[in-house]
Amino acid sequence: MPGSQVGNSARVKGPTTGRVRRHSVELYERDFSFAPTAVQPAPPPPPRNPPRPLGELSDVSVEEIAKLAGAAFGTDGSQSSAANVASAMRRLLEHLEEFPGATWQERWEAAGLNERGRLAKDLYQGRSQAVKSRMNTSAGHAFAMRLIQPSLLAFRSYRFSNYIGWFRHLAQDPVLEEFCARAMALPMSRPSICKAKFDVCTALTVFDIDIADLTPEALLHYAVESRKYGVTPREAGGDGCFAATQAWAVLADMGHFPASAPRTLRAAVVKGQRTVAELVHKHKIRNQGVRDLLVDYLSRRAVEVDYSTLNAMVGNLVRLFWKEIEKFNPDQADLRLSEDAVTHWKESLLLRPDGKPRLHLDGPFLAVRAFYLDLHTWAVAEPERWAHWVAPCPIRDEDLRWFHVRRRRLQERMANRTRERQPLLPVLSRHVTDQWQRQRTLLEAARGVGLGERFTVDGTEWQRVSAKLDAQRLDPASAPVRAVNRATGELVQLTHTENQVFWQWAIVETLRLAGLRAEELTELTHLSVRNYQRPSGEVVALLVITPSKSDRERVIPMSAELFHVIAQVIRRHISAHGTVPVCTRYDLHEKVWSEPLPYLFQNMFGGALRAMSTTTMWRMIRRAAEDLVSSDPRFADVKFAAHDFRRLFATELVNNGLPIHIGAALLGHLNIQTTRGYVAVFDDDVVRHYHEFLARRRAERPENEYRKPTETEWNEFNEHFDKRRVELGSCGRPYGTPCQHEHACIRCPMLSINPKMLPRLDEIEEDVLARRKRAVAEGWRGEIEGLDLTLTFLRSKREQTRRFQRVGTVDLGLPHPRPRSQHSDQQRGHQQSGLMQGLITQIHPIHPSCPQLGEALRTDVLQKPPHRPPAIEERMRHHRDHQPGRQPGP
Repeated sequence: MPGSQVGNSARVKGPTTGRVRRHSVELYERDFSFAPTAVQPAPPPPPRNPPRPLGELSDVSVEEIAKLAGAAFGTDGSQSSAANVASAMRRLLEHLEEFPGATWQERWEAAGLNERGRLAKDLYQGRSQAVKSRMNTSAGHAFAMRLIQPSLLAFRSYRFSNYIGWFRHLAQDPVLEEFCARAMALPMSRPSICKAKFDVCTALTVFDIDIADLTPEALLHYAVESRKYGVTPREAGGDGCFAATQAWAVLADMGHFPASAPRTLRAAVVKGQRTVAELVHKHKIRNQGVRDLLVDYLSRRAVEVDYSTLNAMVGNLVRLFWKEIEKFNPDQADLRLSEDAVTHWKESLLLRPDGKPRLHLDGPFLAVRAFYLDLHTWAVAEPERWAHWVAPCPIRDEDLRWFHVRRRRLQERMANRTRERQPLLPVLSRHVTDQWQRQRTLLEAARGVGLGERFTVDGTEWQRVSAKLDAQRLDPASAPVRAVNRATGELVQLTHTENQVFWQWAIVETLRLAGLRAEELTELTHLSVRNYQRPSGEVVALLVITPSKSDRERVIPMSAELFHVIAQVIRRHISAHGTVPVCTRYDLHEKVWSEPLPYLFQNMFGGALRAMSTTTMWRMIRRAAEDLVSSDPRFADVKFAAHDFRRLFATELVNNGLPIHIGAALLGHLNIQTTRGYVAVFDDDVVRHYHEFLARRRAERPENEYRKPTETEWNEFNEHFDKRRVELGSCGRPYGTPCQHEHACIRCPMLSINPKMLPRLDEIEEDVLARRKRAVAEGWRGEIEGLDLTLTFLRSKREQTRRFQRVGTVDLGLPHPRPRSQHSDQQRGHQQSGLMQGLITQIHPIHPSCPQLGEALRTDVLQKPPHRPPAIEERMRHHRDHQPGRQPGP
C-alpha cells in the first residue's frame, strides 16, 4: 500500500512511480467514463531545491526543531503558547527517535505512520485524549515545516483544524497567496473555497514541491489518486467526483497552467468518444476471432449511426449477447450456437442485473438479428471476409411475433404514466413557483439590511450573519448572504438556496410550457430567442430549437408564461455578469465538448461556468418532487422525468383541440403516429367527446325528431311489430317500411321460420307439388316456373330452420377445475344456471322465431355434464390423486 500512495519521500531511493501508474491503469479499466486524454496524470519529478521554509531539518536535533515549531506556531506570541507547541513537538520527535533511521523521514516511515489510518496519537496508548490530540497537531506542524513528507493516504487520515493557515504562514509564497486571493473572489460557498485551498496545500505537501512546480499532470495525478482511494467525502471511485476541481479552475484562470491545458479538471479527465476497438475490448471477450469480428462489424455500422446509437449496439451485441454466450460456453469460437446456448441467453435477458424484469427485449433481439442477417448479406459481396462467420440466426420469427403487442403494452404503460402525473403537474409547478418566490423575497429582505441586523418575512424573524472568511474577500459585497432563523436557530445559505430553487423553477416551467427534450433544453442559448413581426405589427417571441434527435430545427411560438421564464433566466445572467456568459457544454450521449456559446441554463461547477447536463436537470426535478412527499403523499411513489413533461405537453395540446399535425410540428416529430403515441386518452375525455358528438349531431338534425312521441305514433310503433307476425314465423323488415314483396312470405328473405311450423311447410310443399303436377298436365309453363321458384325458397327455409334445431356439443379442450364438495357444486350450478338463463334471455330476442334454440341451450348447457377428452380426464384424475390429504379414487 505505501508504495502505491502519492507523495512518498523523494529522498528514499527506488521511486515507486511505476506502481502508481499501474494502479491508475486498473482504475481506468474499471471506469471508462473518466480517464485522462489530453493530460496524462503523473507525479512531479523531485525538485532540485526542495522547499524548506525553516531550512534543512532532516538531521537537526529535537530541541532545535521544537524551538522552531514553538516560534512558528505560537498562536498569540506568548511564551506559554510557544512552550506548549514546543513541548508537543518534542514529545513526538522523542518517540520517533526510538525507530531506526538517519533522518526524521526514515524514522517516520519505520514507525509505520506513512500508511493509511496510522496516526501519531497511536504512539501514545493509554494517555488522555488531550495528549493524543496534541500529538496529531504536532504531526501537522511537522508536515507544514516540511520536516516530514507524508503520503496522500497518511495525510488525509488526519483532520487538522487550520492546516491551510499553518502552511501559508510558513511558505510565504506570493504565487500561493495569489491563488488564495483568486479563490476568495470566486462566487462560491465557503466550503468550496476552503476545499480549493486545502487541495493545493495538500498536493504541495505530499509532493514536497512549491506551487511553481505544480503542473497539470501532477494535480491530475493527485485528483485521480484521491478519487481512487476515496480519501475524502464524495470522492470515492465510481461516483464521478474528483478532488481539486475548484483548484484547477483557479490555477487555469490565473495563467499558472499552459494555454494548451484544459480549462477545467472535468475536461482533462473525460474520456470522450472512444474507438470501436476500445468499446469492444473493455468487455474482455475471450475469443480473439469473435472479438475481431465484432470490431469489424461495428466499425462498418458506425459510419451510418451516431455515437450514442453505436454505444447501444455495443451494449446489445457484446455485453448482453456474446458475454452471456461465453459465460454459458467459454469455448464458443463461432456464431453457430446450440439450442441450449440460445435458450440460456434468452433466459438471461429476462432479468436485469438488479434483479428486476427487463421490459425491453426487442432491442437486443433486433440487434442480434440484424447482426446475423447483415453477415448473410455481406457474405454474398465479400465471401472471403464474411462467409466464414455465416450461421443460422438465433432469433426466430416467433421471437418477434409479439413485437407489436409489446409495443402496445409499452404505449399503455407510457399512457398510464402520463395519466398518473397529469393531476400532479399543477401541484409541482405551484410548489417550485412558490418556493422560488419565498426564497427570493427572503434574499431581497436580507440584502436590504446590514450584518447583524434583524428583519421579518411572513411573520418570521431573521438575523443576517456572515462568516469570518467573508471578511477576507477582495469584495465583501460578493460574499454569500446568510441568515439565522431566530425562532429555530437554523442557519440558511440564502444565496445558495435561492439559486437552487430558481433553477428548479426555470427547468420545470420550461419543460412544462415548451415540451422540449432534456437535451434540447440544455442546448438553449441566448441566440435561440428570436422575434417575429406579423403583418399586423404584432411582435411574436419565438424559441428556436436546435436539431437534436430528429436532426431538424424547429421554431416554437412562446406563450406569455414561457417568455416570462426565459426572460427571468436572461435577466439573472445579465445582473450577475453583465451579459449571458459563454461557456462549454459536454454532451453526455455523444461524449464531445461543444464550442463556447451563451447557454441559458448554465451554472457554476467546480469554480467555472458550465452548461447544465441532463443529469443535473434530472436531479433538480427529482429534488423538487421529493420536497412534496411530506405534504402530498402521492409524490412518494411517483418520479418525474424530463420526458414526462413532454408527454404531458402533447396530451394537453391535443386534448384541448389543437390539430394533431400542428402538435407534431411543435414537438419536432417527423411522423404523426409518434405524436399520437404521446397523447394519453382519458375516460372522461372519451365521454366528453361522445357527448359533444351527440350535441353536434342533434344540432344538425331537425328538432321535431327529438320531440316526445304522441300516443298515435307510439301505437303505430307497436302495431308494426304485431303486423310482422305471419303464419310461418315473423318478418324482419325494419320499422316504418311496408312489405316490399306483396306478402309473398315464403319467397321473402326477411321471413324467419318458426321451428314449430316445419310440419306446415311440409303441407305447403305437398300442395305446391300437386299444383305443379296439374300445371304440367295443362301446359301452364308460366305457372310451372313460379311454382318451382316457390319450392326452392321453401326447401331453403326448411333446411335453415332444421339447422337451428340441431343439438350438439363442441369440445374446445379447455381445462376444468377439480371437483368440489356436493354443496359447492350445487351452489355453483345455481350460479351457472342463473348466468345461462340471463344469456339465453339475451339470445332469445335475437331469434324470436327460434324458441327451440333456447330450449336446446337449456337442455345442453344446464343439464348435460361437461364432456372432456380422455387425456384431460386422465391428467385431472392424476392431479386429484396426488393432492395432500386426499385418498386415491375415481
